Amino acid sequence: MKVPLNIFRALLVCMLLCGVLTGAGKPSDSDAGLRSTMPAGYEVMVLKPSGVTLSIMGLVECSEIEGARHVSEGIHARLVRADGAPVEKFPRRFSFRITASLRKSLLDTRAIAVNAPGDPNALLLGLKFHVRVYRGLEAHEITPESITMIGVPADVPYDERIYRITIKAGDLPISDRFIIEVDSPQGMVLTHFPFIVL
Repeated sequence: MKVPLNIFRALLVCMLLCGVLTGAGKPSDSDAGLRSTMPAGYEVMVLKPSGVTLSIMGLVECSEIEGARHVSEGIHARLVRADGAPVEKFPRRFSFRITASLRKSLLDTRAIAVNAPGDPNALLLGLKFHVRVYRGLEAHEITPESITMIGVPADVPYDERIYRITIKAGDLPISDRFIIEVDSPQGMVLTHFPFIVL
């Protein structure tokens, strides 16, 4: 018995869809899950009037989420630990690592112009950071536990500075979102980076 080509195609599409749908929402075996160090983004800008290029890169460091996986179930999306236990609270402690560099940028992006009079190296040393936590549309600022310059000491001339901003989040739901704002010494917002777990 010969099966018409249209029926064969319809059966094939149904089998493929059933296979895709039964796998939805389950972490794949090849998915290694979240890492304790994750990129948060980058911004490249040209400082005016000096014409120097400034690159700012953000990284999130959070050992509590190592190996956790997203399980997508529509509006019931959730995060599970490597052992399968659900994650219901935001990590209690994490850090943003911000690298600000005056080196020639190899990042493939358009640079935005920023009015930043004065010495670009002084700008690197005087960066300010503000952290906000969002729940829905509500937001409030929190004070970092510590802000530390790591790497080359401040009294040594250098064209790159790395800061670690450590956050003690406390007891917050997994759905909250954190944003770190990077400001110039004069208080102008240069860029911001998110940390969103779910």
